Amino acid sequence: MATAGTAPSGSPEPEHNRQDQTLLLFARLMEGGQEDDETVAELGKLTKLLHDDIELVKKGEPSITSVIDGDCVDTILCYLDMRQPDVVRGHAAMCTSEYLKAAGEDGNKKLAEFFHNRVRRGTYDDFIVAFCVAATIFPIVPDLTSELFLSEGFLPSLGPLMRRKWKSRKVETACLEMLNAACMNSMCREAVQKYCTEWLEEIIDQDPEEVVKELHHAEPGIQEGSISMRRHSLQVQNLAAVVLAKLRAVQTTKPPDGTEPRVQAATTSVEDLSKMFTKMLLTNPEHGTQSSIEGLAYASLQPKVKEELSKNKEFLQTLVKTLEGAPPKSPLTYGALSIIANLTVFRPVETEEEKRMNQLKAYANAAGKPQPEPLNDHEHTTERCKRVFEAGVVPILVSHSKSGSLASLSLIISIIHALSTTIALRGQLAQQGAVRLLIAAWTALPGEEQKVRRTAAQALARILITTNPTIVFGGNRPIPQSNAIRPLVSIVAPDPDAETRDLLPTFEALMALTNLASTDHETCHSIVRLAWDDIEEQLLSPNSRVTTAAVELVCNLVQSPTDAIALYGDGKAKANNRLKMLVALADAEDPATRSAAGGALASLTGYEEIVRAIANRDRGPEIVLGLCSDESEDIRHRGAFVVYNMAAADGEAGKLAKEKLLAAGAVQILTECAKKSRRAEVVEVTIQALKLMLEGK
Repeated sequence: MATAGTAPSGSPEPEHNRQDQTLLLFARLMEGGQEDDETVAELGKLTKLLHDDIELVKKGEPSITSVIDGDCVDTILCYLDMRQPDVVRGHAAMCTSEYLKAAGEDGNKKLAEFFHNRVRRGTYDDFIVAFCVAATIFPIVPDLTSELFLSEGFLPSLGPLMRRKWKSRKVETACLEMLNAACMNSMCREAVQKYCTEWLEEIIDQDPEEVVKELHHAEPGIQEGSISMRRHSLQVQNLAAVVLAKLRAVQTTKPPDGTEPRVQAATTSVEDLSKMFTKMLLTNPEHGTQSSIEGLAYASLQPKVKEELSKNKEFLQTLVKTLEGAPPKSPLTYGALSIIANLTVFRPVETEEEKRMNQLKAYANAAGKPQPEPLNDHEHTTERCKRVFEAGVVPILVSHSKSGSLASLSLIISIIHALSTTIALRGQLAQQGAVRLLIAAWTALPGEEQKVRRTAAQALARILITTNPTIVFGGNRPIPQSNAIRPLVSIVAPDPDAETRDLLPTFEALMALTNLASTDHETCHSIVRLAWDDIEEQLLSPNSRVTTAAVELVCNLVQSPTDAIALYGDGKAKANNRLKMLVALADAEDPATRSAAGGALASLTGYEEIVRAIANRDRGPEIVLGLCSDESEDIRHRGAFVVYNMAAADGEAGKLAKEKLLAAGAVQILTECAKKSRRAEVVEVTIQALKLMLEGK
């Protein structure tokens, strides 16, 4: 039997002991001197207690945050210090996040007190911890951190700190990492631009050799250690450049009243920053890779920068190699992918309405007709895509797509989508694994990521339009061809959530499905089963190219006898209506549509029921004979084949077809068709059809 005050063996501890457990964990964390794995374990236990506390409080349990005072908060936050091991800092960040969720306003108040107290003390150690805490919690509680960051007098105080005679690289690094994180917030970014731009440029422009010369001139015999303490390190210079690049990414606009912006144009341009990052990446990869990649991710948004980077073969090879060795789901991976995405992104195609609206806006702003950036045009972007592809990026993208984050996968898809715009690259994309990547990504992406899924499906469509399906889906590790059908079908219907109606994905999906449907009847049946309603809707599209693509797909689908009969030949009302529509399309104004419809009818008229339906349709025989009178020899060929099939049909259907065709002038039309045609196969089928007509006559 359990004694008083203890829990029976194997039963849970009383809930009020959660506070005792919390205090015990804090006591151990405050002691210090533990091994890193012990500290991580204690932080993990505390994180779980805080996580569970949120739900338990909802059930009426007392919160453990009531026993967490300022000293306890101080303990957790000090583990965010950059001088702590990364694994400890990571667990401390998770613990801080859970504490702020559980403690609410009281937690925010204690955090603010910690920050202000540390900054007020003003020692190097205090600055390091305060800046590290601010940098870490910016993504966790952006509103609170922005308020601390923008508190009166804080930002102006950073200039004198960074300009001190004796430098602390850790203070400078922590400060710049804080500014780097703060730039995610627009108000903070504007404040950094106002108060920090000048000394950021001073750091970047510092010439280490000039600093040494000046110090030796002012203080002969000065020691190297003293010199090192009085100049900025390369790492600090690179970090300052990253912050400045983020400021340049969002330029200060001129106020409506016409006055000049409060911050004048900087002497350090984005192009200058880009060159600095590139040099650091190429010459000092051990210390400059992360910050250089992050800086270039912003700098490469500028057309001049992306053009220069794409022409630098050494840089592209280094970037691809960096991406290859970057850990999955890391900032380095995301940064490298961002650069590649910026280099390859095409300018969105504007509709005529959008072009007119943009011109009107430009005139209203007295800016004249807008001049698009020439370096972002289709030709320049295509060349950049070719250079990136030649650097060997695709196999690395395939590798990262298997274990990357959702954000990284989105970038990978956008890059493949851009590369697939260039027709000459599509076959090589397929060879290097892009088809497998896109199908797997479309399948794995959650349903709410519709935009990314549609982008993946469109890239897949582009590749499958111009490649041989038997090669793409063959090889040593074949992909089932059926796996590509659902992604393609998903973009046949236009995006219902798009502000403007973009029919290009629809057109490309229809073309890709047409290519797949040319392989076997099983694929045709799968397409019909999954997409027929959407395909049929596109037959009536106001866009002639979409209509043609839809009819061409139908032409291939009806090569399957089962589907041909089910769709057009079962004698039911739906089948008759579909046939009427197809015959009408054979009389369309667009030659490509007439040709595709003629091809479909050439296959369908091999079935007696369909021959009878066309013969009985009002103007059916006239439309068929109209194909034989077309200016295009290809269309005449298809028309003559349809007439031949109808006239050669067995039984009552063939007899009826001959009568209706003769009444519509078949003999004269076929005679003219034979005279106009030059290709032997066209003349031959026309003469065969004419013989059948004359026999009937």
